[in-house]
Amino acid sequence: MGKDEGVRIATWNVNSLKARLPRVEEWLQYAHPDVLCLQETKMADAAFPSMGFAALGYEAAHHGNGRWNGVAILSRVGLGDVDAGFKGEQEDEIVESRFISATCNGVRVCSVYVPNGRSVGSEHYEAKLAWMERLRGHLQESCDPDGRVALCGDFNIAPDDRDVYDPAKFVGATHVSDAERKALASLLDWGLVDAFRERYAEDRLYSWWDYRAGDFHEHRGMRIDLVLVTRALADRVTWGLIDRFARKGKLPSDHAPLLVDLVLEEGA
Repeated sequence: MGKDEGVRIATWNVNSLKARLPRVEEWLQYAHPDVLCLQETKMADAAFPSMGFAALGYEAAHHGNGRWNGVAILSRVGLGDVDAGFKGEQEDEIVESRFISATCNGVRVCSVYVPNGRSVGSEHYEAKLAWMERLRGHLQESCDPDGRVALCGDFNIAPDDRDVYDPAKFVGATHVSDAERKALASLLDWGLVDAFRERYAEDRLYSWWDYRAGDFHEHRGMRIDLVLVTRALADRVTWGLIDRFARKGKLPSDHAPLLVDLVLEEGA
C-alpha cells in the first residue's frame, strides 16, 4: 500500500478527429486527463495521429475502419493488454469499430460507442439492443465486477428523465425508451456505477446538444456520455465535470467531454 494518487479519466465523442484534432490537442493541454477515451474518430488505424499524441505525452490505441465510428484510448499512465472489439468475437456489421479496451494504471478502461438506434422499432434500434447485450456478455466473460473497470463513452442512452431537457418531447423516441434504459441498467446490475451521478444528482447536466435550432445556447440537451465504474472505483470518485467550454467556439463536436477524478492507492 503506497500513497494515494489521483487519476483523471475522461471521455469525449469528438465527431471526427480529423476535423477536431487541434481542439483535442488544446484540450489535453489544459484539462490534463491521465486517460482519455475517444469515440466517433471516423479514422482508419493507419491515419490515427499517434505520433502527435505521443508528443503530448500520451500512448494511444485506436480501433477504426476509416469511414464511421472509431474508438480510441489515450493514456499517460500506461497502456497495456489492448483488445480491439469484444474479446473472442469477430468484428461484424453490428460491432463495427465501437469498442476498445486497455489496462491503464491498473484500471481496465474501455472506450465505448453505442449505436444510435435511429428510431424505436427499426432494424437499427434492434441492432443497438443486440450490441448492448453483447457488451454485457463481454463484461461477464472478460471483466471482474470486484476489480477496477471503467466503461467510458457515448452510450446514446439517457439513464433517466432528469438526463433530458424535456421528457415530454422524447416520448416514443430513442435514447429514452424502456428497452434501452433496461439494457443500460443491466450493466449496472453486473456491477457498474454511474460515476458522475455518485457526486452530482442535479438535473440539467447534459453532455450533448443538437447543432440545430440553437439547442446548445438554449441548453436543450441530453446526458448520454457516461463513465461507468465498478464499486472499487466508485468509492474513490472525488470530482467530475462536463466541460461545456469545450462545446463552444469554432467547429465544436456536438458532445462535451466528461471528466472524472479518482484517488487510487499506489500499488494497491
